[in-house]
Amino acid sequence: MKSTHSVDTAPKGITGSTRRHIISRLHKAATYANELVKLLGDRETTGASETDILEARAYCACLSGAMKFEKQNWEDSLKFYSEARVIYDTLTSSTKKDTFRDLLSTAIDPSIRYSAYQRQLPRTVAIPTIARRYFPHSDSELVTAIEKLDPDALSEKPSQKKGSAAAPDSVPKTITWRSRTVALEDASIALALAAVSTASGNLSTFLSSPRSPELMPKEKAAAYDDVLTASQDAVDATKRAIDELIAEGVDQGDKRMQGLQVTKTAVNYALVGWRIGRNRVLSGEHDGASMRTVVARKPKKSGKSGKPHAEKEGKGGKLSKLRERVALYDATLQSLDSVKELPGVAADEPFLKELQGKRLYFQALKCLAIARSHDVLGNRKEALALFDRAFSLSGQSQALASPTSATQPLLPGLDIQPAEVEYLRQLLQAEVFRFRALVELDNTDESSSKKLNGQDPKNKTPLLEKLSEFPTGGITSLNNLVTYPPVLEPVPVKPLFFDVAWNYINYPRTATQPVEKPEAVDSNPAGSAEDGAKHGGKKGWFGFGR
Repeated sequence: MKSTHSVDTAPKGITGSTRRHIISRLHKAATYANELVKLLGDRETTGASETDILEARAYCACLSGAMKFEKQNWEDSLKFYSEARVIYDTLTSSTKKDTFRDLLSTAIDPSIRYSAYQRQLPRTVAIPTIARRYFPHSDSELVTAIEKLDPDALSEKPSQKKGSAAAPDSVPKTITWRSRTVALEDASIALALAAVSTASGNLSTFLSSPRSPELMPKEKAAAYDDVLTASQDAVDATKRAIDELIAEGVDQGDKRMQGLQVTKTAVNYALVGWRIGRNRVLSGEHDGASMRTVVARKPKKSGKSGKPHAEKEGKGGKLSKLRERVALYDATLQSLDSVKELPGVAADEPFLKELQGKRLYFQALKCLAIARSHDVLGNRKEALALFDRAFSLSGQSQALASPTSATQPLLPGLDIQPAEVEYLRQLLQAEVFRFRALVELDNTDESSSKKLNGQDPKNKTPLLEKLSEFPTGGITSLNNLVTYPPVLEPVPVKPLFFDVAWNYINYPRTATQPVEKPEAVDSNPAGSAEDGAKHGGKKGWFGFGR
């Protein structure tokens, strides 16, 4: 009903019968929720747990707060919403359910902030502080149930633990983005950024521990969950602050709005950096450029796990691993594209150039992974084309890369070191050279195979006419021995034999054979050279005989 009348431009919002109908519906819902809490209180009958009762209390408080909110009773609305927020926050930390987190960010926190604004509370007071201040501490049973799940839920100075918010003295006052520094006027954003700092410190400690080299990539990536959650909280807090200023009618040129836009770009870019860092850890060594696969050994008898070792995978395992890496590269490229939509990025040409260089780097890694999958399948020509494409992209990335520190950062993020780009470029260059040779060998073998099977259209000469040629590959094809059916073709006949021994041969004559007369020489020009010599004629054929 509220969304239907959202276009209502009346100064007091929804009025008349519609507003009374909404309040009536919320009052009835709150009454039913209160009855549910009473029924669940009888644990022997219902078998409800402590968590079930707390969730019902939070649901009832949320509906009661919504009813008071519509009645514009800001004091009571703060009390009910504060009770719901503390309970849902406690359940979120104990059950790890995203449903409660979404409910806090979309319904409860904006209502608390608006009610606090109507109560003229300063914006610098964080929403968790307001919730603890207006929480019904007099309800000892509720307080006991909450502190049983989280002892620090109602404490103004919670003890430090992994993933918890930072201490008040470490809360940042300003935030910097591309040489521009703005003040953090919203306390919820400052607390969220402090939580990010604490979570990143815990992550750095975890990855620098002595057992870090023995961890699997998935174990390292799981350590990013806390810092990603804290970064997402900072993004949500910034979005709520901007929405509140827009609802109040603050102009975009206002100093507060400009500061929040800078903060929005900074916290979103940081969140993208943590996501990409997690993807890089999951990809493996050198952002997935190395094909070495590491698995943990089985636990020893002493209970200690062995050191990781390289695993020899089959074709299916390699293809599955490469498919996962391509999916990670796609997610990374999508995250980089989302940065361009942030406020102030489109007008920053040096920053866009830097982003393009990083995008080309991950595009080269994606082409490398796809090329290796073609290599596994035996498609060497396709692999060569993709390797060459990846090599070209790595060269462009190296040309657009911004100068960074020579030391490798402990926490992988969006900072790509020149050494990583150079390693990828050298690897791709070696793969291009290798696959050019392999493709050339494949082409030679294919040509030889066609000739061997008689499939070469240029190879129509029968074997009889090329006996003096050495066969390619050392194997002779017996499929084309002679030309059949035979064709009519000219051949040389009646050759001339120049035999020097002809002049020295005397053939025996029979007794009945008459001796040739001298004058017979003229009538028989094909006579022997001996007869010509006796009569003084020319010796041999054409006068060259002896």
